[in-house]
Formats: sequence, structure tokens, C-alpha cells
Amino acid sequence: MNDSTTAEQGRAPAATPDLWAGAAYDGDTGSIAVARAMAAAFLDRARDRHGLPVPAQAHADAQLVVSELVTNAVKYAPGPCVLNLEIRGPVLEITTWDTDATLPLARAAEPGRIGQHGLEIVFALCDGFEVLREPVGKRITVRLALGPIGPFDV
Repeated sequence: MNDSTTAEQGRAPAATPDLWAGAAYDGDTGSIAVARAMAAAFLDRARDRHGLPVPAQAHADAQLVVSELVTNAVKYAPGPCVLNLEIRGPVLEITTWDTDATLPLARAAEPGRIGQHGLEIVFALCDGFEVLREPVGKRITVRLALGPIGPFDV
């Protein structure tokens, strides 16, 4: 994404390329572990190269959210999926794109239900959730706090 595109969307571009990462996956189940590892490595780089505070809990939460979102893409959308990670101030934006235009629906909590708790987990961990239909498929963006958030940071 170039600077003019992000400016047109009303968002400032990231400070450095190291604060953004993206990957496309073929949609097989191995994509889930690879995406989770990418999220961990991305946050490690942000901490080690840029001195950004990434609390251990936020590190673990980000990997879990990525795992849940990519799992849903692999499970419910045929074909490829895309994962983008971007740090904006104290917030990690996690965006996935997949080929299925069906909007996700979180089910009511049922402790006895086996499976289908992914969106419940994502909602519990994240500070923002947005779904957009695309010409092909859908794009889901969630925001996860890496530290204290001020009124103008989100």
C-alpha cells in the first residue's frame, strides 16, 4: 500500500516498513501455524528493532487472534487468504482477507458447544472489529492494544 492510498483512507502511513508485514497463503491447514509464527516474528521485530513495548500477554493474544482468523478463512473460504499486520501507535491491526463474502456471525456463548468459539475469542481479546465485503470475498480487521490507548490512538 502506498502513502497516497493510506492518506485517502484517512489513515496516516506507518512510520517504517518494519511496522507492517503481509503474507498470502494457499488456504491449506498448514497456513494457520505459518501465520501464527509470522505474527510472533513480526512482534519480536517490532520490540527488538524499534524498542516498541510488546507485553507478553499482547504477544500471546495476537498469535491467538491470528490463528482464529486464519483458521476461519481456511475452514470456510475456498482458496487463498491474506494476512496483514500493522502497528499504529499502541495498536496492532490484524487484517485477513478471504474469498468467501459471507459475513462472520458470532454465536451465543454455549460452554458445552464443541468448536465454533473463534469469534467469541477474537471479540474478547480485541478492542475493535470491522468486516467489509470486497468485490471478491471479505476483509476483517481487528485492533489489539499493545499498551495503554489514549483517546486519539484508535
